[in-house]
Amino acid sequence: MATAKKTTKKAVSSEFAVIKTGGKQYRVAVGESIKIEKLKGEFKKGDKVTFSEVLLTDDGKNTVIGTPFISGAKVEAEVELVGRAQKVIVLKYKQKSRYMKKNGHRQPFIKVKITSLK
Repeated sequence: MATAKKTTKKAVSSEFAVIKTGGKQYRVAVGESIKIEKLKGEFKKGDKVTFSEVLLTDDGKNTVIGTPFISGAKVEAEVELVGRAQKVIVLKYKQKSRYMKKNGHRQPFIKVKITSLK
């Protein structure tokens, strides 16, 4: 007897954009929350952030692709959380030579909620 696999789909908005920040590209839609690299400047919970490096916008009917960015397009977001990720351990070890170095690192991030696409 075969059992059906239960799949859950994330509600996908028909309007989305692709932005560039922190050397990475993110697909965003209104209402989504994303973790991004730390931005320059001081930010706290509730601050507004504007991303002007928009690479692509799609409203379900029209797709606009920038070369490399779309002039006049911007994505606005609100800061939800400023924090640091879990510690990553870096271990260097060479056997038979009594050499071992251990180092830890916590990467800072900002969690933002997308409020509007313009």
